[in-house]
Amino acid sequence: MRASLRQKAIAVCDAKIAQKGEGVGLSFYAFFANRNEDPDLLMEAATWWIKTHELDHFEKAVKIRAMLVDLQ
Repeated sequence: MRASLRQKAIAVCDAKIAQKGEGVGLSFYAFFANRNEDPDLLMEAATWWIKTHELDHFEKAVKIRAMLVDLQ
């Protein structure tokens, strides 16, 4: 996963956690304002989420954030 996407995803996780608490779940679609804004980047996120890590559609934001931070 490219660094710019990873940083954006961490920021989204941080915002969701701050807004709704540590129990909040999200999907990789949360990283995009519109599903069609950048299809290649969306596919990169989907590949990381689905193929690489075999995650469920919705996962806890704290779990995703921890996984992304470990990539740095």
